[in-house]
Formats: sequence, structure tokens, C-alpha cells
Amino acid sequence: MIERVTRIIKWLYPGIGIKRWMGLSAFGVILLVIGSSGLQSQQFLVIRILDAVILLSGLIILILGIKRLMRAFIQAVIPSTRENELVDILYQRKQLARGPKIVAIGGGTGLSMLLTGLKEYTSNISAIVTVADDGGSSGRLRQQFDILPPGDIRNCLVALADASTMMRELFQFRFDSGSELAGHSFGNLFITVMTRITGDFEKAIRETSKVLALRGQVIPSALSNVVLAARYRDGSVTEGENKIPLAHKQIERVFLKPETPEATPEAVKAIDEADIIVLGPGSLYTSIMPNLLIKEIRDALYATKAIKVYVCNVMTQPGETDGYPASRHLKAILEHSHERVVDYCIVNTGSIPQEMLNRYVQEQAFQVVNDRRKIEKMGFRVIEDDTISTDNFIRHDPMKLAKIILGFLDEV
Repeated sequence: MIERVTRIIKWLYPGIGIKRWMGLSAFGVILLVIGSSGLQSQQFLVIRILDAVILLSGLIILILGIKRLMRAFIQAVIPSTRENELVDILYQRKQLARGPKIVAIGGGTGLSMLLTGLKEYTSNISAIVTVADDGGSSGRLRQQFDILPPGDIRNCLVALADASTMMRELFQFRFDSGSELAGHSFGNLFITVMTRITGDFEKAIRETSKVLALRGQVIPSALSNVVLAARYRDGSVTEGENKIPLAHKQIERVFLKPETPEATPEAVKAIDEADIIVLGPGSLYTSIMPNLLIKEIRDALYATKAIKVYVCNVMTQPGETDGYPASRHLKAILEHSHERVVDYCIVNTGSIPQEMLNRYVQEQAFQVVNDRRKIEKMGFRVIEDDTISTDNFIRHDPMKLAKIILGFLDEV
């Protein structure tokens, strides 16, 4: 009780800059009471006019006081926000909160790219991210601190962030060579420290999400350390997500060790409640597949009534999908899950400059062939459209892709 009274008294401390506006608002209320009571009791026209003036004055003063009071609060909490910017922010957040529930499943650059487009249309986004990454900074932190790999999750957090540009750049900042932190990104280290403080990786992600003011949520597909392994056509096996493409052999199947990790409950719940579920774009075997290898996620995808979309890659990936047309990408997904985890397949038909294709040929990457008829014979609908950006790299354009995906709701 004493603590509550103390908190109330603090509002009256000098220098806060709100007492005057609280007093002005209170004065407005008093005038409203006087004016309204006078109108009800007086019968003389002159006095009634005077009471009406008092009532109107009280209303104006009350509105002015509340407006100034709100401005004082805003400037204290968000100093750099202008009044007109605040209106835009409030309107945008209200509209985004009414947006469709979209689940995006995958990992790597492809998933984070997709999220940057989707967040412009809805804040009801759930990114379900693979935890099989074992290369680079994530792999080192995973070994040293026995935590789930933070890299793909960090990229998705930054992609969905509503925080300032500086904050997003801070999380993506990578330390240069010449120190023990070389190769680590600040965001990976932040998530690692947060995990040690909270004692829980999932809670660490939630707390980091608050720092970045996310438009949506990022969910690891599992909460146990898993290793991705690949069996090749020649019978050999490679363990480690980062090592699988390096063998440059045709992949027959990928699997997890242990084989039956438990799915994160929030991931299953998000799939159950989704309006649209998107697989890809991203590395077929090392970003998308690890999520589909988890039984609860496969079963939830099969059972959901949501629209299920697979976004096919634009280019083949050396060591993973060499020579794969669009139909082979989709077939691999079905072989590792259920037949009905996809309803639609988005395939790019946008033209790519020849000089850029030539540059990719040097890396043994080629444009994915659009064999639409084979996909349709498999029982799936193909959506052909220009989905790419070719500014510096051949990648999907986030806004183009988001518009196509949101367009599926018009067909329901």
C-alpha cells in the first residue's frame, strides 16, 4: 500500500513536465461539470448561453490538456518520435495486427529474406527455424556453450525487427579477424549471453524479441541439439549440415541424429492456427528439410487446413540440388514428409541477365528449370511469376514474393 502511494506521489515530482497538463485537464473537467449542471438547472436564456460557453471552454481545455499530456509521455518514452510519425506508427501497427496468420518454415538467407517482405503486410508471423546449423559462428558457439545454433534465428529476428536501423545493424555486426571474437556476430553473442542469463534458449529468444520489437515471433523447430546427416546415392554418409554440400555427391536422403527430436510446442501451435504456411525459399536439404524431419511438424502440416505454399529456388545449389528442375525440388520435399504438405508451388519466370548467369556458372549454379507440367501431373498447382531481384545477386524479391503469397487469401 505504501509503495503504491509512493509511486502515485512520484508523478508530482518537479521536473517531470506533466503536472501542468494534469492540472489543465482537471480544470477542463471542472468547467465541463459546471457548464453541464448549469444547462440543466438554469431557465434564463442568457445564463444558459453562458453555461454553454463554459461547457465548450471546458471541453477545449480538456482536449488540449490531454493532448499535451500524451505528447509529454511520448517524448519521455520515445524521444525521437514526432507527433505525425506516431499517428502513422499507431495506424500501421493496428492494421498489421489484423493481418493474416502466416507461418514461414526454413532457415538461412532465404527465410530471413521472405520475412522482410511479409512483415509489411502482417505482424502475425511465425518463423519456424532449423536448429541443425553447425558451421561458422553458430557452430563454434554451439560446441563451446552447448546451446542451439543462434545464426539463422538471429537473421530472422533482425528481419522481423521493428527496431531502429542502428539496432538491426548492431545485431548483424561481425567482428573482424585479429581477435578471439573473429567471425562472431554481435547478435549471436547476445543470444548466447541471454541464454546463459535466463538458463533457457527459448526464453532468450523471447527476451531478444522484446529488445528488437518484433513484428511476429521466431520459433526454433526443436529445443534439442540435432545433427543433420545425408546418405548419398553411392551409399556413403556425411554428418554435419555444413559438410553435406562439400561432398558434391547426389543426395538420396537426409536424416537427423537423434532421429526423433521433439518439436517445439509453439511451432506446432503456430501451424495449427495458420492461414498460410510457406516452405522456402532456401537450401532444400540443409534449411527446409531439417524442419520437416521432425514428426510433430510433419503431422501438423498434413493436418492443417491452411494454404500450403512451396517457394522453389531460382538457382540450383552446388552439392545439394545439381541438375534439379522445379519438380525434383518438390518431389524431394514429399519424399521426406507427407504427400499433402504442399498445395501450391511458386516458380520464377522473371528473366535473368546473361552476364549474371555466366557469373553463377563459374560456381556451378544454374537456373532451375520450370517443368510446370510435371508438377501439375503430381497434383499441385503452379504459380508462375516474376519473383526475383537481380541487383547484386540472383535472389527472390521480398516484396514481390509477399504480394503473391498474400494473394492466395483472395482465392479462399
